[in-house]
Amino acid sequence: MLTSLTITSLYVLDQDQALDFYVGTLGLEVGSDLDLGFMRWLTVRVPGETREVLLERPGPPAMDGGTADQVRDLVTKGASAGTLFFNTDDVQQTWDDLKAKGVDLPEEPTERGYGKDFGFRDPFGNHVRIAQLPG
Repeated sequence: MLTSLTITSLYVLDQDQALDFYVGTLGLEVGSDLDLGFMRWLTVRVPGETREVLLERPGPPAMDGGTADQVRDLVTKGASAGTLFFNTDDVQQTWDDLKAKGVDLPEEPTERGYGKDFGFRDPFGNHVRIAQLPG
């Protein structure tokens, strides 16, 4: 029986730029940053959490060059299905902090049936949502 989900992956086009965005802007911390020779294994996580996000460049060994080109195109269009949902204790303060850091925020925090949240895209086109859940 499965006991937990530990790592999920997200395609990014530049791992250094992703590191700057996810750690420097969103406040995540580095889980691992390893040169495996055939790829850079770069994970980030919410401080205090164990679940990590693998910031993965499309390419070998998982896919050939033609497929990697197609994936990069889909990521740029926001059509790669890469989506991260984060929770916060104060969605308005988080929105204000990210706005002050220059993040393009096309949505303001909005009440929804499940809480108050807003969404935006990372520098590569992946969808990010940040929510304040009731309770």
